[in-house]
Amino acid sequence: MVEEKGKKGYLVEKVLPYKQEGGKQEQVKKMFNAISEHYDSMNRAMTMGIDISWRKKAILSLKKSHPRLILDVATGTGDFAIESYRDLKPLKVVGVDISENMLEVGRLKVGKLGFGGKIELIQGDCMHLKYDNAIFDAVTIAFGVRNFEHLELGITEMCRVLKVGGHLVILEMSEPRLIFKPLYRIYTKFFIPIVACFLKQDKNAYKYLPDSIQAFPKGKEMIAILKKCGFSEVTHRRFTFGVCSFYLARK
Repeated sequence: MVEEKGKKGYLVEKVLPYKQEGGKQEQVKKMFNAISEHYDSMNRAMTMGIDISWRKKAILSLKKSHPRLILDVATGTGDFAIESYRDLKPLKVVGVDISENMLEVGRLKVGKLGFGGKIELIQGDCMHLKYDNAIFDAVTIAFGVRNFEHLELGITEMCRVLKVGGHLVILEMSEPRLIFKPLYRIYTKFFIPIVACFLKQDKNAYKYLPDSIQAFPKGKEMIAILKKCGFSEVTHRRFTFGVCSFYLARK
């Protein structure tokens, strides 16, 4: 059954990193600014490096369409933008994120790789992209959709800046099925926050992670939302026993 939006919005929009005043966007910005220095290493540790293969598979889904201009939304430290340029060789990749601290880490990586002329990482509001309609050949977002303050608005914005016939690629954390599900919840709700505390990381950020994953629309629910926001064809796959969900949507 598709989660109804209604007046109260989607459940995931109400999951916040901090128990304080302020909207989700501002809290998410504060959270990522706080964890930016160790974000990449925590990602590798939490997924045991498997997130690299997830990105690779998602990016290769665009290979046949040969996108020349790519927008990476919620780009963070730029991993998806960098891999997109490496594998697809477009004219340019633009990465947008609300966290300046995350972007600074990403810019250092881009500079070291010598991709400065091909990858541009800029601070911006994913809910209100500054670009004109139908500019990009492809739009990508990895592990960022569940951080949107307004889910449908964010997806509609990505659709708006995408050319007709262009593709949206989404990677998002999800939950495995059957016997793996309780084990996964124990891992995300208890083990990851303990590791974050040990490494003196923001424990709120790593408590927010499993809560937002659990609340996020999955599978048929997400497909319905994508179609409601302007996409015509949507393909859904699950990676690594369902821990990660991949969506390929065509405008």
